[in-house]
Amino acid sequence: MDAILLARIQFAFTVSFHFIFPAFSIGLASYLAVLNGLWLWKKDEVYLNLFKYWLKIFALAFAMGVVSGIVMSYQFGTNWSVFSDKAGPIIGPLMAYEVMTAFFLEAGFLGVMLFGMNRVGPKLHFAATVAVAVGTFISAFWILSANSWMHTPAGHTVNAAGQFTPQNWLQIVFNPSFPYRLTHTVLAAYLTTALVVGGVAAWHLLRDRSNRGARVMFSMAMGMVTVTAPLQILAGDLHGLNTLEHQPAKVMAMEGHFQSHPDGAPLILFGLPDPDQGKVHAEISVPKASSLILKHDPNAPLAGLDTIPRENWPVVPVVFWSFRVMVGLGLLMLALGAFSLLARVRRKLFDWPLLHRFAVAMGPAGFVAVIAGWITTEVGRQPFTVYGLLRTAHSAAPLDAPAVGASLLAFICVYFVVFGAGTAYILKLMGHAPHPGEPGLDTGPGAPIRTAGITPAPAVAPRRAMSGLEEGDR
Repeated sequence: MDAILLARIQFAFTVSFHFIFPAFSIGLASYLAVLNGLWLWKKDEVYLNLFKYWLKIFALAFAMGVVSGIVMSYQFGTNWSVFSDKAGPIIGPLMAYEVMTAFFLEAGFLGVMLFGMNRVGPKLHFAATVAVAVGTFISAFWILSANSWMHTPAGHTVNAAGQFTPQNWLQIVFNPSFPYRLTHTVLAAYLTTALVVGGVAAWHLLRDRSNRGARVMFSMAMGMVTVTAPLQILAGDLHGLNTLEHQPAKVMAMEGHFQSHPDGAPLILFGLPDPDQGKVHAEISVPKASSLILKHDPNAPLAGLDTIPRENWPVVPVVFWSFRVMVGLGLLMLALGAFSLLARVRRKLFDWPLLHRFAVAMGPAGFVAVIAGWITTEVGRQPFTVYGLLRTAHSAAPLDAPAVGASLLAFICVYFVVFGAGTAYILKLMGHAPHPGEPGLDTGPGAPIRTAGITPAPAVAPRRAMSGLEEGDR
């Protein structure tokens, strides 16, 4: 392995670890804001208990996301110094905008959100929670703008030193692929969170079907999956059409189209792509379906990789299979949403163990899907860092392979120990069933909760509570 390949593997490894945590914390911050708002609105203590339950998990995920992001950013100056020099005038300000807006907003209100429930009024605490949720979205906005510019560069010029310099910041920020990538990624974050919350709730429902906190969590999560999964498929389709316009080689690799199809291209469901022979072995395909999806015409011609210079091909097998993993999991998410909707209509949302087992199995599916989607996007951009303008081979720092390999091994060891321990503790927290009186981060044993006039709901008999669930929560 040469230094460039090792540097790519190192960046892929660190970014994959990092991507997991924001994909969860973006959705979880919004979920916490909703729970906090419902507690203020309905004055039902179950929402407060669920808020405290997920608040500790959010704090850990957020912290691990920040730490992994800091480590990742250092690689721009070590392994990819040439890229930093050439693209810095564009990427640098976009990253700075993320720090000055999103990170400052999150840092300013995170402490109030985590530790301020007994120190500020509930309305101010709710405002702080909303501010953190908005901050996570703004962070995604700037990061995805910078990433999208690397895929569809616009609004720049190239100076005599070969640097990309800004000419029109609106075109840079709102580059052609940015709206589609932002929508697709944020919906993925919400789906990921909904699947985790739904999986945790289903796990506890399988053990205690009467746990009200688990029932409320499961109902909210399955409702989110039911609504978001079809929207994500629609957003993915629009994103694919945009990619076909601006990065056709990526779509050709995703579809496995080595050859052009003048009379309609087949949709290859499965197969073994062979770049050396330029064909897909043992393919299972649907005739003309790819043209129907990509051009909305079954007879529309589609160009293949034979129209692209071989040195500009991405790694076809990786893009081909990562795309199918993402799409396959997306279809399973759609099936879970439809299954839960059927159970809700039949009033069996909390009484259908098969649905609960399905939800538990799908709990980690969002993380796998976002990683597969990231691989499809980034490997499909190769062999360029700035698509069509700056090749990866010309972006790396002049380092020797042993130096990059040593740092890669160090990252692997440290990451698996540190983040493995953090993830294990998060799973341990999820293993505890939500129950009334769940302690918050800022409450000790017996510590009162300031409610500013909000009276906790009176205790009710178990039979009466179950009756209320049957009539309302379903």
